[in-house]
Amino acid sequence: MPYTYLDIAKMIDHSLLNPVLRDDELEEGCRIARDYNVASVCIKPYYVKRCAELLAGSGVAPGTVIGFPHGGNATAIKVAEVEQALADGAAELDMVVNIGKVLSGDWDFVREDIRAVVDRSHEGGAIVKVIFENCYLEDSHKIRLCEICAELGADFVKTSTGYGSGGATHADLILMRKHTPPSVKIKAAGGVRTLESLLEVRALGASRCGATRTVEILEACKQSLAGVEV
Repeated sequence: MPYTYLDIAKMIDHSLLNPVLRDDELEEGCRIARDYNVASVCIKPYYVKRCAELLAGSGVAPGTVIGFPHGGNATAIKVAEVEQALADGAAELDMVVNIGKVLSGDWDFVREDIRAVVDRSHEGGAIVKVIFENCYLEDSHKIRLCEICAELGADFVKTSTGYGSGGATHADLILMRKHTPPSVKIKAAGGVRTLESLLEVRALGASRCGATRTVEILEACKQSLAGVEV
């Protein structure tokens, strides 16, 4: 299916979560995201306010993470993180499920943990992406999480943090698309480093991907669309 530069750029959440990134690198990353007109920036929580200032009026959404990267924070702390992020101007929030609770099969806890974040985020007008960290889970866990996220009205289900032992796989994307309704979108994270890999996850049903190599991907996109105004 033909695509435009904007189709591809608006698939990318430019990831600025590496713990060693300095403030000047975070600022430059926000400027890159703005220049390339991506969907959003997903940045370290303390920098959200500055990120929102840098992206104001650009059409690029400021975003951050909740309970990152292991999901083990108490639910009340996750909600407090949401409230701080909203106050600082975040429009998109990527939350990590409590991985240990998923593996324990404590689905009531998992559901209420996700519900608390989704409800508070939506009250504040933010989009919520629920991160599973599939590399640690069985398919049965992933399917149940898809069902819960659909039930609770999450906006996205997301494969990975990018900081686990593995990232997005084709098998996981197929599974997640099969077990979520069209109202729930899919985000691939971890391992999407080229235009080719981005197009592959797009074909499998992913609407977004987390990327650190945004410049390389979108420069390749421009080259593939040579002569088309971007």
